[in-house]
Amino acid sequence: MRPRTQAGLAVSADGATWALFNASPDLGQQIRQCKPLQPQSGIRGSPIRSVVLTGAEIDQVVGLLSLREREPFTLFATPATLRILADSPVFAALADEVVTRHPVLPGERLQLPGGLQAEIFATPGKIPLYLEGGTPELASETATCAGIEVSAANARMVYVPGAAAVTSAMMDRLRSADVVFFDGTLFQDDEMIKTGTGSKTGRRMGHMPIDGESGSLALLRSLTGRRIFIHINNTNPVLVDGSRERLEVERSGWEIAEDGLEVVL
Repeated sequence: MRPRTQAGLAVSADGATWALFNASPDLGQQIRQCKPLQPQSGIRGSPIRSVVLTGAEIDQVVGLLSLREREPFTLFATPATLRILADSPVFAALADEVVTRHPVLPGERLQLPGGLQAEIFATPGKIPLYLEGGTPELASETATCAGIEVSAANARMVYVPGAAAVTSAMMDRLRSADVVFFDGTLFQDDEMIKTGTGSKTGRRMGHMPIDGESGSLALLRSLTGRRIFIHINNTNPVLVDGSRERLEVERSGWEIAEDGLEVVL
């Protein structure tokens, strides 16, 4: 098993201006490992010009604090996600005069710096873990759980790091994408219970499993573009090269994301 940092994507249409899709707690390390994301001249001068959030979970937003060096960028997220950040004093470190917060409604088209077009769309999921009270709603689409569709020229990519289910609208997007990055958190729904690493099922955490009749491997079998599982928990056996689960996924035409993976369209 090769170590991996937490999930996030960096996307560029021109190779010089970059957009981040989520900002993981490992963002500092990820930037150090990726030369195009580093200052191209001098000590600062980041090529990261925008960050698009799919939600406000800790593993999606903590990395924003690694971007607080007074380098300007635009933060795109749903109004609900931006309100959660605004309610946390720690994110005031992102000075308003430097970081522009741009609320985006699901379905609204965005023009990102560098020539990328993007659209946030709601996905079935739940509110962030630290805001849960009682039993959260899991089956419906929410304002704090989203996917991103991004395009440039004739190329299209869809990023869904968290999904409790697959809707017909989501399937339409996935079918027409050249590349799909999809939630691969757990192989089996009860994986964390069986391994003694947690007390919740994957679906209770807002993540559908890969395996099973209602898992992502079965439900997304009609996709024909490049398919990559991302946001993979360290209990998931697909991380182990040569494992039965890894071979099953690969035979079905899926890849497993790893640090440094580069996709060119």
